[in-house]
Amino acid sequence: MNALLLGLRTVSRRPLPAVLTVLLLMLGIATVVVLLLFERALEDRLGRDARGIDLVVGAKGSGLQLVLSSVFHIDVPTGNVRLPELRDIARHPMVAGVIPLSLGDAYRGFRIVGTTPAYVDHYAGRLAEGRLWERSMEAVLGSRTARETGLRTGSSFVGAHGLEGDSGFHHDEDPYRVVGVLRETGTVLDRLILVNSASVWEVHAVHDTSGTMPAKAEAEVGSGADDSAATGLPAGDKEVTVMLVRYRTPVAAISLPRAINAGTKLQAASPAQETARLFHLVGTGLDAFRAFAGVLIVASALSLFIALWHAMHEQRYDLAVMRTLGASRGRILRFVLIQGAVLGVAGTALGTALGHAAGWLLAEWLERARSLSLGALGWVPEEGLVAAGAVLIALVASVVPAIRAYRLDVATVLLERR
Repeated sequence: MNALLLGLRTVSRRPLPAVLTVLLLMLGIATVVVLLLFERALEDRLGRDARGIDLVVGAKGSGLQLVLSSVFHIDVPTGNVRLPELRDIARHPMVAGVIPLSLGDAYRGFRIVGTTPAYVDHYAGRLAEGRLWERSMEAVLGSRTARETGLRTGSSFVGAHGLEGDSGFHHDEDPYRVVGVLRETGTVLDRLILVNSASVWEVHAVHDTSGTMPAKAEAEVGSGADDSAATGLPAGDKEVTVMLVRYRTPVAAISLPRAINAGTKLQAASPAQETARLFHLVGTGLDAFRAFAGVLIVASALSLFIALWHAMHEQRYDLAVMRTLGASRGRILRFVLIQGAVLGVAGTALGTALGHAAGWLLAEWLERARSLSLGALGWVPEEGLVAAGAVLIALVASVVPAIRAYRLDVATVLLERR
């Protein structure tokens, strides 16, 4: 019988210590794998959503909140700003282009965003069916929005005030009509409902009775110079939530945010800086989980060491008999190391499988909560290093018991049994 089969049979004879060792190692590896999957998926997803957006300009408040609400659509906005306040920034020679966003309503948890076709182009959106909006109250759906709501081209729906669900006031007088559905892009575009800014103004102006002009008519007419072609902003002096800015030159990153924050009533926030700050905040919690996983892996190594140490003590006579039958010291050494490797490989394999299953459940939960879409959680290269490290730790924990077996005094053990 070769050393591998003999090692497997020996492990199966003492199932309780083996199961405990495998369980501890499995939990530690699973925790590490989940953290790796989550970090990589979060980094990739936030990177795709923020790609090409150099600056976000909106109402004063938290810069992180401003970026989360407007770039990733996972927080509430800091407020609205009037278009005239944004036009000077849009005309700045260091600004290559801007995209306005108007937030405030949702349908079944999917946000309705008033914007321009440039927003679709920014994420390389392509139509799966229908067309883009051409007038007010026409809507284009992201792929996930269409899939989960069941809406298709020609369908109608009513938005609800608020960004988290349908519990707010419903705008029953102003139904939207779906005119297009976008293909999947793997970006935030997939879970949005896109309309023009005038639609957002129209829906909310119906309930504004403070003006002398009928609110709906005022929303449609607007006021101010029509320089939308030059600035990329809608005409009029209405309000939008934020403006996404793309720099013409890298020098703008140094001077433009500072000028906006110090010289205007607006807030400017960099998605790159705020995302880095978010990862720093999240990293504190992830470090605690990493420490917990490390404790579990070390505990599994200690458990393996103790189990093999006692096993070698109980198997002294069997090992001595093996030696008398011709087994070399090297074979005895391999026999003990194989037991440790078997337990290490089993714990690592089960832990990796458990980690991927937990990662899938986490992604599904976030999808259903509509807070953040992580997409598919595939293999992360670092998992190979974790697996190799875990097996190596198991082998190291087996070294001392293996050396004890290697140095076994055959004559003394046989005399003890007489």
